[in-house]
Amino acid sequence: MLEHLLPGWQGKLFTLILLGFVSTDFIITITLSAADATTHLIHNPLMPTALQAQLVPITLILVALLGAIFLQGFHEAMGIAVVLVGIYLSLNLVVVGAGAYQIWQQPTLIAQWQTALVTSHSNPLGALGLSLLLFPKLALGLSGFETGVAVMPLVKGDVGDTEINPAGRIRYTNRLLTVAAVIMSFFLLASSFETVLLIPAKAFQSGGAANGRALAYVAHTYLGNVFGTVYDLSTIAILWFAGASAMAGLLNIVPRYLPRYGMAPEWARATRPLVLVFGAITFIVTLLFQANVEAQGGAYATGVLVLMTSAAFAVTLAAFKQRKKRQALGFGIITLIFCYTTIANIFERPDGLRIATCFIILIVVTSMISRIGRSTELRVKGIEFDTQAQQLLENAMAQRSALEIIAHHKIRGDRANMSTKPNKSAKTIIYP
Repeated sequence: MLEHLLPGWQGKLFTLILLGFVSTDFIITITLSAADATTHLIHNPLMPTALQAQLVPITLILVALLGAIFLQGFHEAMGIAVVLVGIYLSLNLVVVGAGAYQIWQQPTLIAQWQTALVTSHSNPLGALGLSLLLFPKLALGLSGFETGVAVMPLVKGDVGDTEINPAGRIRYTNRLLTVAAVIMSFFLLASSFETVLLIPAKAFQSGGAANGRALAYVAHTYLGNVFGTVYDLSTIAILWFAGASAMAGLLNIVPRYLPRYGMAPEWARATRPLVLVFGAITFIVTLLFQANVEAQGGAYATGVLVLMTSAAFAVTLAAFKQRKKRQALGFGIITLIFCYTTIANIFERPDGLRIATCFIILIVVTSMISRIGRSTELRVKGIEFDTQAQQLLENAMAQRSALEIIAHHKIRGDRANMSTKPNKSAKTIIYP
């Protein structure tokens, strides 16, 4: 959206910078999800002791398997994702239900929690202020929506949709994000409340049995190790395949922007070469972070927050240009909140900014090299002149005068029409 709201080169430059943060977000999504899946795997009671110390090798294997699936085909990957998500949500519903039953059976748990809350934070304003300070640490809870928006062009629209006005695609994407928001909000609120009541505080500490796997702890404790192991396997599968949405986003965004700007070779439009490139990058990132989930959390949060902030800013700018003052004010406040959260997260955990900067520099340098290389390419294989153009050429040759040809911008989505605005930068002079 910002590409169209900001004029000329400013929109393109902003898009390239955002691509750096998009790359950070999506690449870290793949590596973080695989590392988290490995963490669940090695903490399972049935896991052989010899494999519990192989965090990095197992993570690399999971990343490689994800890439292998995408090399087989995009539709095959999405089919697997649907099955895994269905199973995972069903098992989570069972675990959340079991937790609710335990709380129902032990009503004193809620009273104890309320007493502890009032004792620790008797002033509501103080609790609100503390929540604002802690909000940047909870930024990972915002993840997921940016990948949903990134794959919007993959959503099937109505028959009458055009590239300029994809009304059906927007409507269906709105439904998709609404359903995702409702499901995520329910499980996030329910699981947070239940795990606080049912799990001892010590278990949440670093190295504790519930650290990074609170629902799995509930599943093993109240539903037995057999069901807990099934839940672990489902969690491992969904965490591993969570990188599929990120890979899908990368495969959709990169060919959409860089080759169109003339900033990437034509092979960047193909899926399989890009999968190999992104796979190699994820291997490097995994090795750099040693598959540590906590270490990658800051970098991931930075990518998520920058994308959310840019989206809020784009909506604010669009509302302002349409003179919708109330909407612009509301979205502007949301933008300021995201700006504060992003800056606070960057100062506390600068790894994300460093990685994003590396991606931005890599994109810009690669783009410049590609532009320089392609400037010498002959991209026109032939020219066919109509009767009027042929007459103009003959007249120019007869008068031995130069003939200037100025290309016109084509209207997007309609190859048969051209706008009336000439592209003066694309000017060719023919000398007889």
